[in-house]
Amino acid sequence: MPSPLSSLTACHHHRVAIIGSGRVGSTLVERIIHKNLADVVLLDIVEGMPQAIALDLLEARGIDGHDCQLVGTNDYAETAASDVVVITAGIPRQAGMSRDDLLKTNAQIVVNVARQAIAYSPNALFIVVTNPLDVMTYLTWQTTELPAERVMGMAGVLDSARFQAFIAMELGICSQDVKALVLGGHGDLMVPLPQYSTVGGIPITELMDTATINRLVERTRQGGAEIVELMRTGGAYFAPASATCLMVEAILRNQSRLVLASAYLQGEYGLKDIFLGMPIRLGCRGIESIVELQLNASEQAALQASADSVSQNIERAVAILGN
Repeated sequence: MPSPLSSLTACHHHRVAIIGSGRVGSTLVERIIHKNLADVVLLDIVEGMPQAIALDLLEARGIDGHDCQLVGTNDYAETAASDVVVITAGIPRQAGMSRDDLLKTNAQIVVNVARQAIAYSPNALFIVVTNPLDVMTYLTWQTTELPAERVMGMAGVLDSARFQAFIAMELGICSQDVKALVLGGHGDLMVPLPQYSTVGGIPITELMDTATINRLVERTRQGGAEIVELMRTGGAYFAPASATCLMVEAILRNQSRLVLASAYLQGEYGLKDIFLGMPIRLGCRGIESIVELQLNASEQAALQASADSVSQNIERAVAILGN
């Protein structure tokens, strides 16, 4: 399969379309241009909003020292020939809401976005950020009819970064020395894996007692809700934008990075026809491979429970869209 980036010449910037100019989308634009990764088209249905954000960032271009082009638009035609499409559009969580409460509204939004975006960028890779994430990624894959390796959800990078942060805070140690691993759906049933989470290569099970690890695991599962409750007017956006930017960079720079993302499973871990958070290798063609880890019985059971919950919500979403 030819690379989606193969048509690019060295003198051209890559092109990323971000659909949704809310806090995650607008912060992601800033992350991408500060790394000088790509030209960015920011699209939103609200007239004036993406145009204002693009202009504001363009006015800082001389200060920030990048040469990326920025376009704010309400017209999908301006996203044409994007290498990567990031979907952040949808209503955000409010205090007291679960990610699943967003299902009905966001399913309709995401399907509409995916249908219009793929029409103008048939060679793009799609990264889905809208919640409930694994379900929205599945709907994007169904709608675009792309090969599964070209559609993925941003969840594992974020969930693992949260686990990483909490471990570092608990031990009073540099975050960069911590590598954390979280599988499963992007929700309350996600599966942090202490045996695969390390500090300088040492498993955290050697550094903390079980009660402490369990407390950090639970805080990771509630990481998004904790910020929603504190903020009261929306959810997290700095860490989600950074996590998405890492994935965009891995694709555009063909880094073949081992990251965690919501990927389509076809028998891995005994699961089929579902998008779920997994360790993957990510490069310019999308998901190069899914890494299968040895899980103990309780971890496998927890992963199955997470998958069952996501499958039920996929069925609900498909039923909603069918009515």
